[in-house]
Amino acid sequence: MKRPPPPWTPSPPALRPAFLLSSLITTAINSSLSSGTVPPSLKIAAITPILKKPGLNPDNPNNFRPISNLPFLSKVLERVVASQLKHHLSDNNLYETFQSGFRSNHSTETALLKITNDLLLSSNAGNLNILILLDLSAAFDTINHSILLTRLETTFNITGTALSWFTSYLSDRNQFIYINNCKSPTAPLPQGVPQGSVLGPLLFILYLLPLGHLIRRHGLHFHCFADNFQLLISTKSISTATHSILTNCITEIKSWLQLNFLKLNCDKSEIKIIGQNKLTTSIHNVTLNIDGFPVQTSPHIRNLGILSDQTLSFSKYIKQITKTAFFHLKNIARLRPSLSPTAAETLIHAFITSVPIATASSIVHLQKSSTNFNTSRTPPPIYSPTPESVNTSPPSSSSSTGSPSPR
Repeated sequence: MKRPPPPWTPSPPALRPAFLLSSLITTAINSSLSSGTVPPSLKIAAITPILKKPGLNPDNPNNFRPISNLPFLSKVLERVVASQLKHHLSDNNLYETFQSGFRSNHSTETALLKITNDLLLSSNAGNLNILILLDLSAAFDTINHSILLTRLETTFNITGTALSWFTSYLSDRNQFIYINNCKSPTAPLPQGVPQGSVLGPLLFILYLLPLGHLIRRHGLHFHCFADNFQLLISTKSISTATHSILTNCITEIKSWLQLNFLKLNCDKSEIKIIGQNKLTTSIHNVTLNIDGFPVQTSPHIRNLGILSDQTLSFSKYIKQITKTAFFHLKNIARLRPSLSPTAAETLIHAFITSVPIATASSIVHLQKSSTNFNTSRTPPPIYSPTPESVNTSPPSSSSSTGSPSPR
């Protein structure tokens, strides 16, 4: 979650009443688009360092994500350009088919469903599957502007004034650190795209497009979510040839990343063998050398937040999130005497039914507990009848978030 922007950043309330300024904003945006330039005042960002995850060591700079807070007018301009760019990419079928990051109607859920479906179909056919998870280090911050602009022109056919606009957008950018009401000196930003911007994520996935073509040449299946890559190879038996294909592909990926000023995050690289239990139990560890680091197979890996095992039963993950859901239910129960039924129902939907549960039995268990809790100041036994008057179904299906149903 982004922190509130620093005081210097113009915000929407400062632009009220909107109808008085709409013509000025429209004129400014049209002037920028027609001239192919971005004003310098819109190319300065206040960087707010935010921990990537709660509980990380704040003394380690690598644990922070540099979020850019940009002027409000800059974001309006970027939204206009992003809308036109997305139409161009969609109309000309220029997106990477298997990139689910930063795209409409794509998400971690669609990425997980695709890769899990492929794994299940292959496993049911009696194949062994090797799934490799790769991650990039500080990818947004190392994008080379010259390479990106060349790629926009040659691969995506963005030329003329449009290309001049992107050249102006990327050049002469500046930033400063804003933390604890203190501001650092302004420094130039010679590479990278700003995190927290509208165009940054879209330009990032366009920058990575050739990587998909490279992986296809090696005959591997793959799926991406932003800077996370999943490589998949299916085989009847894991042989020297299989190991050679994977090694050659990863070596070429590493070389391509180096040429494009990107780097693998070996600490987050993982390998897992997936298949029917009778096949996976007889397989010894597979070790791959990724950027000089030996990476061995793991019985459990966390893929886009979902913990899975070698047979895709998701049993450990289901047990973990069910335990978390009941933990929240217990905490809400302590507040129940002070809550109205409506307030209690809201909390239940926020903390319980929104949890991605992958089995029907877990869903029924939680729903019965939540219903009984919400219809009594003193919660009755878990499996008492469910009153029809209480709505325990969340706004959308409680099994439709992120966790694919195991078969």
